[in-house]
Amino acid sequence: MSIHKSLSEKIVNREIVCGVVGLGYVGLPLAVEMGREGIRVIGFEKSSRVADLVNGGESHIKDVAATHVAKLREAGLLEATTDMSRLSECDVVSICVPTPLGKTKDPDMSYVVSVTEAVADSLRPGQIIVLESTTYPGTTRDLMLPKLEERGLVVGEDFFLCFSPERVDPGNAKWHTKNTPKVLGGVTEKCTDLGVEVYKLFIDNVVRVSSPEAAELTKLLENTFRMINIGLANEMAMICDRLGVDVWEVIDAASTKPFGFMKFTPGPGLGGHCIPLDPHYLAWKMRTLAYKTRMIELAGEINTEMPAFWVTKMQDALNQAGKALKGAKILVLGVAYKKDIDDLRESPALEILHHLSQKGAIVKYHDSFCPEIVDDGHTPSGAAGKSVELTDDVIRDSDAVMVVTDHSNIDYGHVAELAQVLIDTRNAAGGKRTRAVGERMTALSVA
Repeated sequence: MSIHKSLSEKIVNREIVCGVVGLGYVGLPLAVEMGREGIRVIGFEKSSRVADLVNGGESHIKDVAATHVAKLREAGLLEATTDMSRLSECDVVSICVPTPLGKTKDPDMSYVVSVTEAVADSLRPGQIIVLESTTYPGTTRDLMLPKLEERGLVVGEDFFLCFSPERVDPGNAKWHTKNTPKVLGGVTEKCTDLGVEVYKLFIDNVVRVSSPEAAELTKLLENTFRMINIGLANEMAMICDRLGVDVWEVIDAASTKPFGFMKFTPGPGLGGHCIPLDPHYLAWKMRTLAYKTRMIELAGEINTEMPAFWVTKMQDALNQAGKALKGAKILVLGVAYKKDIDDLRESPALEILHHLSQKGAIVKYHDSFCPEIVDDGHTPSGAAGKSVELTDDVIRDSDAVMVVTDHSNIDYGHVAELAQVLIDTRNAAGGKRTRAVGERMTALSVA
């Protein structure tokens, strides 16, 4: 019996062992979905702390309930290890490691390279390797495949290599790992066949594409689309600011059109691991082919300027109130990169805290989801600190309040009534006005 047919039968009978490398925001939810379908899962994690948490039946990811992890541990369906040599035990290896950008916006592929080398060291006939980390087109075929074939095994015959981009949206109550359609493309047709068979066991809808390059580009298109349209919304906010028009009113009015318009809103800048980074993988790749991705670069410039833009709005609002930004007591509400999650990755709030501190403001923040910002060596100066309790006295005592992340557990209308000056980057208070120096002023959002 051929390796392909033998492995296919193993998949149908759910006799496979799946390995998930990286138990973060992508990997742990994936491992849990595998386990909940009765598949034995080994999670590979660099951090012994994370591995110990999982083995103790706990979850370090907000979107994964500890009860799910505990049940899988009790059933013997999930374990975590730091021992990469155990990759040889796995029939399927899903790689979910970070792919950050360097200071020059070049992809840092060190995590992918390191894991690929570990997989290559343990590679045996009858394994399916699936890269899920977001990356530039060509990574699977040009970077991973040569390393995996060094030991003489042939892709599509002895082992099977695919790319299937993660589509995790932290904090989304409706769309999660299982019910979000999963794109998958293999290096050969047999690779794709087996990859689709595996993922159909625990994903509701697997979307087959013709190659790993098509799958890699699919993820980049998704987030480049969002990045460019957010950039347009942010530029419209700056346009409306100069024209004295309420941008939120304009966007709400435009969104009443039942066709040809998709609503995007301005904000303090881009955050998270996907939208601020993914388009730059594509831009980098195209630079190697002497092509300039003009729309990506322009949208990136606009979005990058937003933290400074809102700090300027704060400075202007304080000036109207007869106060200077230097020495002013500023309260920032929300530092996570989006509402109702605890993720600080690439959060524009960190840049805002940095800019305010650099201009001499006395800055505090409140975020019940992020009780502390730790200086990890990459944190902008002035951003580290601990969340303060949000009380009426704290709001009243602040010279100005800035809403950066609009968590659902705050009454922004109440904040607007108490704040001396309010800058609302999310329109969380719905355009309410605040009093400053005895007269009514609008400092909530761009208007």
